Amino acid sequence: MAKLTLNDEDIEIPNGENIVDFIEEAGVPIGCSNGVCGTCEVEVLEGMDNLSPINQEEEDLGMEGNKRLGCQCVIKGGDVKMTY
Repeated sequence: MAKLTLNDEDIEIPNGENIVDFIEEAGVPIGCSNGVCGTCEVEVLEGMDNLSPINQEEEDLGMEGNKRLGCQCVIKGGDVKMTY
């Protein structure tokens, strides 16, 4: 089980799961859920290596550095800390 800390709220997520439903429940606005609108942009503070690599949809919206689209992230395991 992985742990996602979002704005100081700890959320347990099964390894290998997309985080979109979990972060939406925690308050991150989700628009299209398929990486087109950019509504769910988050900032990864720690644990970027525990997330899936940036994909084409994120690159198309200019995500770089520690910015990600929450709807496109899969948590591989371990701990990830992010904010929105």
